[in-house]
Amino acid sequence: MPLITLTTEWREDDVFNGIVKGKLSSACPGATVVNNAAAIPPLNIMHGAFVVRNTYSHYPEETIHMIFISSEGSGENPHLLVRSHNHWFIGADNGMFNLILNAAPDLIISLDNSGNDDEITLFVGAAAALVNGKSPESLGKKITSLSEKVPLRATIDRNVIIGSVIFIDSYGNAITNITREVFFRVFEGREFRIMIKSNNYYTEKISRYYSDEPVGEIVTRFNTIDLLELSINGANLCQLFAVETGDAVRVEARNQDRENNSLF
Repeated sequence: MPLITLTTEWREDDVFNGIVKGKLSSACPGATVVNNAAAIPPLNIMHGAFVVRNTYSHYPEETIHMIFISSEGSGENPHLLVRSHNHWFIGADNGMFNLILNAAPDLIISLDNSGNDDEITLFVGAAAALVNGKSPESLGKKITSLSEKVPLRATIDRNVIIGSVIFIDSYGNAITNITREVFFRVFEGREFRIMIKSNNYYTEKISRYYSDEPVGEIVTRFNTIDLLELSINGANLCQLFAVETGDAVRVEARNQDRENNSLF
């Protein structure tokens, strides 16, 4: 049975949810339509890409992922059908595909919109064509490259990692761009201090569970996607510390001679 996911900027009560689901029900009878994520901050490509990048692989292969994030499209940023990792993606070429896939796709089709359809109608038509077994090449022109946005990566020094908050989850936990691999490459077997925004908020240990620390204490742990996450047991860290996406997170060595550091 075909599976189609929706990742959108729309609130749950937005009329566009009903429109796209109604069109899909008509054009793809029997298909299962799943809300992957809704209410992505409007036009926030980085946020939307983070969500899709960390969720799409949990769906079966051949799933069609429709992405309505900054999806109006234009001559410079056309609407695309993209195949990668045995999944299909439909959205605007606004840099999001590059952030989601971080690799060259197997196929990129610039969707033909000679009928000047709105993006909902265009995306549903593309999804229906795939569900009904039509060749993806029949939907537009094959192209070879995507618009690029450069992902924000942590910087690494012998005794310091400087990262940033890239996502705030529903509990007010701050998810950073510091991976487990990078962290332990620098600090395996060493003492460290993790600071967020300033020297005033810090911790000096990695926990496995939130409950490993007393209620009200900072918890730093690696989450299910192996990114360093900062939280407070029983509270909303981002509200209490006024943390926003883009804020700096610094990990530095303790009791180490920091002179003559050299970049990796």
